[in-house]
Amino acid sequence: MGRQGEDARATAAGDGAARRVARLLPVLLILLGLAFDLLTPPSFTGAPFFTAAPLIAAPLFAFLATALTGIGASLAVVALHFYNGTSGKAESVTELVTVVTVSGLALLINQVVRRSVERLASARGIAEVAQRAVLPTPAERIGGLYVSASYDAAQADASIGGDLYAVQDTPYGVRLAVGDVRGKGLGAVEAVAVVLGAFREAAETEPTLEGLAQRLERALAREGTRRDSLDAVEGFTTCVLGEVPPGAEVLRLINRGHPEPLLLHADGALVVLAPVEPALPLGLGDLAKGLVDRVGVWPFPEGSTLLLYTDGLSEARDRDGVFYDPAARLRGRVFPGPDELLDALGSDVRRHTGGGAADDMALLALGRPVRGQPARRRTVPVVPRESA
Repeated sequence: MGRQGEDARATAAGDGAARRVARLLPVLLILLGLAFDLLTPPSFTGAPFFTAAPLIAAPLFAFLATALTGIGASLAVVALHFYNGTSGKAESVTELVTVVTVSGLALLINQVVRRSVERLASARGIAEVAQRAVLPTPAERIGGLYVSASYDAAQADASIGGDLYAVQDTPYGVRLAVGDVRGKGLGAVEAVAVVLGAFREAAETEPTLEGLAQRLERALAREGTRRDSLDAVEGFTTCVLGEVPPGAEVLRLINRGHPEPLLLHADGALVVLAPVEPALPLGLGDLAKGLVDRVGVWPFPEGSTLLLYTDGLSEARDRDGVFYDPAARLRGRVFPGPDELLDALGSDVRRHTGGGAADDMALLALGRPVRGQPARRRTVPVVPRESA
């Protein structure tokens, strides 16, 4: 699993230790209340500790454990006043009623929290199913190329957003797409589904990358007329479309306003694949009438790896506001394959940002194996996002 797996295990261990300490708090509060009441003059009371114990237990424990915490706190109040000989006074009755009332409220809070957790778990399950449907894990090898992909959501509880990737073998070679839909939320997910659906169909039938780009343009135009508000006018998708023809060690790309892909060679050399000429994102075809897509062509030799990414990578910042520069961080480095590249890149970004992320990040890497290279086994998860 590499450094990424170590980071995930360290985070999980830290979270587990924090949860264990938090679960001891109700008992500690009751013990503190007893000690405070016994070690201070009679005018002082440990009631605040006893009332806090069931409230702390409510979001952490099950219903029965919360109820037992409330009972324990109430019995502690009764025992203290019996020990001090003040059980018949009005103050002791008031303290007991207060603890019992708060315990009842804690049970109500416990039920509300439990229902919220169940709904959140259901929503997460639905999001994961949607992610697998919209962004399925690509095969380890497609058209003779090794493939690896990852999707890191900016929010740990989110599984999918406006970034997209796709790669498939077609009669015209291996075709791929990496893009970023404008906006967030459900509207962005809908646009992702539209782009990917159009790509998967058109990649099989369009003989040229230019034709494929136009098919995606028309699909987004149809989607724009259906959507309401500002999205119908300003909706767009930055995208890189690529093609690796069969039997040729070349790479063809069309870049529609997207971050420039990187080509890592076997000797550590790195080439930034800048577009032949700047182009507007998909969905803005009405503003680019008369302009035609220009295909860039680059060598794609054995042992090299193509990296495509969304701006969640290049716009990741450290605490001083410095952007992450993938070309500078990867130049001169050599990776055995796409899996190791994405594993190292994900760990490096987390170190750069201190573990946080301001935007979703989709990564897609394709490696051309050296002739005679033995088959590889995937050892790195394709979607490695962990809650930080």
